[in-house]
Amino acid sequence: MNRSIIIVTAVHAPSALFLEDAYKSLCEQELPEGWEWHWVIQEDGKTDAVVPHVPDDPRVTFRQGRPGGPGVARTIALAHAEGEYVKVLDADDQLTPGALARDLAALEADHTIGWATSRVLDFLPDGSTVGFPGDPDNGSIERGAVLDFWKANGFRAQVHPATLFIRRDLLVALGGWMALPASEDTGLLLALNAVSRGWFTEEVGLLYRKWEGQVTGQASHVDPIERDARMAVVEARARTLASFRWQYPITD
Repeated sequence: MNRSIIIVTAVHAPSALFLEDAYKSLCEQELPEGWEWHWVIQEDGKTDAVVPHVPDDPRVTFRQGRPGGPGVARTIALAHAEGEYVKVLDADDQLTPGALARDLAALEADHTIGWATSRVLDFLPDGSTVGFPGDPDNGSIERGAVLDFWKANGFRAQVHPATLFIRRDLLVALGGWMALPASEDTGLLLALNAVSRGWFTEEVGLLYRKWEGQVTGQASHVDPIERDARMAVVEARARTLASFRWQYPITD
């Protein structure tokens, strides 16, 4: 029996039209012999707008649920597939060729690493891409490093949570994504970094689509009162986890 990587995608009606591009990027992935991917698409809501865009493929599972935001949708999607690893893929983003294999290789090679990330390019409406300065070196990321950078740089992490590839047992142990209206993926990233070492791949692993309707582009996302509250609870969770001295992997 093949070993599985679960691809988890939260989607709502406005982003459903991008699922075709996300699917194409998945189909272009090449995995080592004995591995396969299973894509779980979880609609954040119950509409008739998403299902026409869901690929007809036995490797794809589509589910719906009451609205709760992308973090809730991703977390509940974990109930619908079994696998050793979970890869995040937002509905409007695309993986680059080789991204899954690189993530998998990093975690299979070192069982003290709990999660992996990779370089990101913004994918603009005209088809061009834009990179970012300040990526970390290719290789391992030590516990606490992401939180320290995030705190010192205006709540901006040096690695992107939209590229996360995670050991499923570690993800479940941390409760999945945070119950926040936004920044739920940053909250997970900092929690992961508080308890386990990570990995960064300098090769581009994701095209992060910029478009008018994306949630992170809305005014509510940058409301200063809500943003301060989100950042406070994200930081508190990470620091508390670190203070408990629980870590992955467990050592005697």
